[in-house]
Amino acid sequence: MDLDAYVAEHGGEWRRLSQLCDRRRLDAAEVDELVALYQRVTTHLSVLRSRSPDPALLGELSQVVLRARARLTGRPRPSWAAVRGFMLAGFPGAVWRAAPWWCAVATVFTLLTFTLIGFVADNPETAAAFIGDEEAAHLVESGFAGYYTEFSAPTFAFHLWTHNAWLAAKCLAAGVLIVPVGYLLWQNVLNIGVVGGVMISYGRADVFFGLITPHGLLELTGVFVAAGVGLRTGWAWISPPEQLTRGQAVARAGRDAILVALGLVGVFAVAAVIEAFVTPAPVPTAVRIAVGAAAWLAFLAYVVLLGSRARADVDDR
Repeated sequence: MDLDAYVAEHGGEWRRLSQLCDRRRLDAAEVDELVALYQRVTTHLSVLRSRSPDPALLGELSQVVLRARARLTGRPRPSWAAVRGFMLAGFPGAVWRAAPWWCAVATVFTLLTFTLIGFVADNPETAAAFIGDEEAAHLVESGFAGYYTEFSAPTFAFHLWTHNAWLAAKCLAAGVLIVPVGYLLWQNVLNIGVVGGVMISYGRADVFFGLITPHGLLELTGVFVAAGVGLRTGWAWISPPEQLTRGQAVARAGRDAILVALGLVGVFAVAAVIEAFVTPAPVPTAVRIAVGAAAWLAFLAYVVLLGSRARADVDDR
């Protein structure tokens, strides 16, 4: 093929198609011209792909064709029906389907955490092995409570939101490998267990539970959900259902993981607001815990009621 001759022969049509794509409004005649040029230029692109080694020309012409296709088919617009479907069925349904996994994660995590808290509280000398005597004393005197007021509430909330969302994303992404999820969870067990044990050993159990409970209920539940869904994806690779291939099982679990990842962004936003604004608020401890417990119970009710209904709708099809 004489590439220069081909470009000279059809270059005008390519430029005209590009011009039509750039116009804000097209009349009826221009729309007809756009359709005809799109069909011809698509053919030109197919010919060049089979015979031309020029990647720059192919890339440029591909962009023109894609723009023309977008102009003809229209750009997708946000659909409130899709958002509503995600909120009322997609996200709660995905969380509900993985409930056995994240409930198991929550149970094991809680048992290990309270076991470590009890061990450190009964053996105060172990605090030195974990964080040192000076750091333990500072933690009890001001460090633990000061953590919640060190930064302005909006800044603190944004930091917490991004941190927890990133932790959840790592659990979801690493779930197929199983072991990294266990490591991430163990880091949290170690942190809460040691800090809680130190605070209790110094007689500050009221401060520890009074500050960690309001936001911790919802925040940790979000982490459990992410870890459980991630592990479910890994298990789909190890032991897929009989009716599915390994790839199909992982793909199905992965779709649920994507829904959960999107939904947990909102869950962690609520948890961050509670931790930044409610946890350090100068109100009675019972009030702060009640706010956190209400948010946590609302999330559980949302998952159980809407998730089970979404699951039933799928089963009925």
